[in-house]
Amino acid sequence: MFDDHSDLIRDIALEAGLVSPPQAEEIWESHSLTGKSFSESMVDAGLADRPTILQAVADHLHVQFYAAVPHELGDELVKLLKPAQAHKYVVVPVSDEAGKLTLLAKDPFNSSAVNELTFILQRDIELAVADPALVESAVIRFYGEPSASSMEDLLGEFDQVEGGVPVTDEDVVNQASQAPIIRFVDLVLQEGVKAKASDIHFEPFEHEFRIRLRIDGSLYEMAPPPKNLASAVIARVKVLSSLNIAERRVPQDGRIKTTISGRAIDLRVSTLPTQFGESVVLRILDKTVVNLSLDALSMQDDIKEGIRAMVSRPNGIFIVTGPTGSGKTTTLYSALREVNTEDMKILTAEDPVEYEVEGIMQVPINHQVGLTFAAALRSFLRQDPDTIMVGEIRDLETAQIAVQASMTGHVVLSTLHTNDAPGAVTRLIDMGLEPFLISASLEGILAQRLLRRICKSCRTAYEPDKDVINMLDVDTLEISNRKFYFGKGCAECNRAGYRGRQGLFELMSINDNIRTLITQKAPTLVLKQKAIESGMRPLREDGLRCIFDGLTTIEEVLKYT
Repeated sequence: MFDDHSDLIRDIALEAGLVSPPQAEEIWESHSLTGKSFSESMVDAGLADRPTILQAVADHLHVQFYAAVPHELGDELVKLLKPAQAHKYVVVPVSDEAGKLTLLAKDPFNSSAVNELTFILQRDIELAVADPALVESAVIRFYGEPSASSMEDLLGEFDQVEGGVPVTDEDVVNQASQAPIIRFVDLVLQEGVKAKASDIHFEPFEHEFRIRLRIDGSLYEMAPPPKNLASAVIARVKVLSSLNIAERRVPQDGRIKTTISGRAIDLRVSTLPTQFGESVVLRILDKTVVNLSLDALSMQDDIKEGIRAMVSRPNGIFIVTGPTGSGKTTTLYSALREVNTEDMKILTAEDPVEYEVEGIMQVPINHQVGLTFAAALRSFLRQDPDTIMVGEIRDLETAQIAVQASMTGHVVLSTLHTNDAPGAVTRLIDMGLEPFLISASLEGILAQRLLRRICKSCRTAYEPDKDVINMLDVDTLEISNRKFYFGKGCAECNRAGYRGRQGLFELMSINDNIRTLITQKAPTLVLKQKAIESGMRPLREDGLRCIFDGLTTIEEVLKYT
């Protein structure tokens, strides 16, 4: 029940007095371990039944709670929605009074469904709360099973698409607006969201058109459509993201906001002209999958508390480092959520804005009009903020203004591309920042990686080769009684053996000893040694913890640390 909103349900349960803070923490741990939603974990613990939780959600949203879905709905009411709309948003109309249409929704938190349906139906919409399982079965009862056209069926339909290889822009637009193409693109998006992919790649080659999904960091190929429909499929994606279809010579960036299976999904679109047509990558920003909370990031308690302490200070710089796609932005947003209260003014400069967070002023970087990170930061200082987040420190100017901001009583959060936490100091010095300024303003650096988690359904113990263990570079006594695991591959994980991601973290707190070394321009190795003496656990050590806890494999840890 409300699997995708566990953090929100926790806040609502606390607000309604259904659980105490210690109970909430206990249930959160159980939710994280079992994978059950927070609400189901509450029911299992006997703290509240489903109707009580649903009533609390309705009270929080100031809407009505329906204990049951009416068995009979008038034809007039049912016909207000088309079957495709009912299935897409997973909603059922229950009343149409005083110009307002009330819909029972599987996800009553989905504000974009309200906006989209208001526009489509041209009337006021209100989502009411009911048991999500009852809503799903009611949609099928009143609107029938969803017309499940599989990828194979659709690929068969492509024979009916008019025209051969499109020549003019008009041909492309005509093809892109035909029903099979529209349904094919919708189905690809649905499959991507269902598989919890982070990206969808549309790649035209000389003799084929490939579509691949990135799931847990690895790419998997989907059934490809015929090569001659590549431009029509890509044009359809460009139409959805409001990009210029006629412009194929320069890269373009856009956004698609849509609802898929009742969930609000945000897609970031990037096009790139290649030798055989435009390559398009969609980054899936599924707010319901990304839990913007430090508690959900599977980090050790001491690291969590260290981050909380750093972002709650009156001033200073906190940096997150790691390669692209290692979850740096998610960590920064989670840290911002800790200080996102009514008495705080928070500003962010991002390229582009990935997640929209209520209560935070977010500025998208626009290089074409001169709105760079440095320019945005400079303006931020005149906006009286308490906390500032800069997407990335890329140059000396941005670094200097970040230091200036921290010196004048602001907390600054940002990212850098370095291999480990101590390396961030060297990187800032290489940029041209004075060591004494770094030591005076820096409060902490977090390095992180994302590894694939072993699938819980097919996790199996095994005895690894001695050569592999030697590569871990650990004391044999330390691992003498330890168990090692791998995923055999099953239907749950698509035979991959892995399902989901696990974070590795190393947190370097800047104390007086390290400040002295920074001022003396000490090499990275010396900084690292001093940080370890001061209590920092390196990434490799955190990786060993994940191996021994049966969360990931030796191969994954060796690959990323």
